[in-house]
Amino acid sequence: MHSTTNLPAVTVLAVDVGGTNTSCAIVTVGGGSFEKRFERRYSTKAEPSLMAPLGRFVDEATALGVPSPGVLCVSGAGPVVGRSITLTNAPWGIDGDDLEARFGVPTFVINDFSAIAWGILLLDPANPGELVQLCLPDGSKAAPSADGPVVVIGAGTGLGFGYVLRDGGMTRVYPSEGGHVCLPVYDDESRAFSFWIEKRYGFAAGAEAGVSGQGIGHIFEFMVSVSTSQSTAVSRILELPGHQRPAGIAEAAAAGDELCSRVMAMFVRLYARVAADAAATFIPTGGIYLAGGIASKNLSFFTEDGRFMECFGHGYRAHIREIAVRTPVFVVRDYDISIYGAANAAATMSADG
Repeated sequence: MHSTTNLPAVTVLAVDVGGTNTSCAIVTVGGGSFEKRFERRYSTKAEPSLMAPLGRFVDEATALGVPSPGVLCVSGAGPVVGRSITLTNAPWGIDGDDLEARFGVPTFVINDFSAIAWGILLLDPANPGELVQLCLPDGSKAAPSADGPVVVIGAGTGLGFGYVLRDGGMTRVYPSEGGHVCLPVYDDESRAFSFWIEKRYGFAAGAEAGVSGQGIGHIFEFMVSVSTSQSTAVSRILELPGHQRPAGIAEAAAAGDELCSRVMAMFVRLYARVAADAAATFIPTGGIYLAGGIASKNLSFFTEDGRFMECFGHGYRAHIREIAVRTPVFVVRDYDISIYGAANAAATMSADG
């Protein structure tokens, strides 16, 4: 993993707290190189706080002779207030002051999509193991600008958002709650789905209600509610608990189930419209990056018949369509991006003083 910025040497304890797992790694940074030296994962819900697994991790790393960290950076899902995060996907919070007092090194606390955005800056567009660029309907690809704005969108359990602004040698990464903008509909069926969500929750549908793992479940329930028959696959999915349904729906769609295929097609098109709105808002010539496991694990649904980019490129004004055509869109394939992003954030902010 490499950066174009020649950062000073530092060893980072990088931590990413997710709803399922908490990942901890020792990453050495030297010049523009990032090397992961030691890593462990812990069950988030099985831990009483972050202190417990992090303490065990540091003790194990020390016993193995791993370089001691000079800075700590923790990312988690939720807004950062001061140096703390009340996590939206875990049973406890993150307090930077407590962590700094316990581990004795400068500590940074950042939003999870800020970490991903910092990680995006390290990825190589030419490496398909890290990034895959989606082609325009004519087979062409827009070239990313080296100093243009970058937008990161990630459908996972929820819908995450972040953006990067670059001006010469200055880089600034910002979190966003863009996943909660209004759901961007595009035809009669998606409008009917939006009304269905509104009736269910009593308010206008947010983008996350359709573009996320839970969103796939919502689209499935909506389509089942207006369907006159059920396949064996659909009946089997209905018996699953809610959190297991998205994977079952994607699997059934890949196997050719008609209703589940329609679910995934609507999900991808809604995702494309969210990205198109972001393109019009930010004009991100540096690219839009689709993070989160759903896009990476289900890439064929995005590329089939050019589905994502065809819907992404639609617009009621010609100049809006031109913005889309000039905006490169990438799917992030590197699952370590949050750890490397936290390390990049820590190294950069430490260097900035």
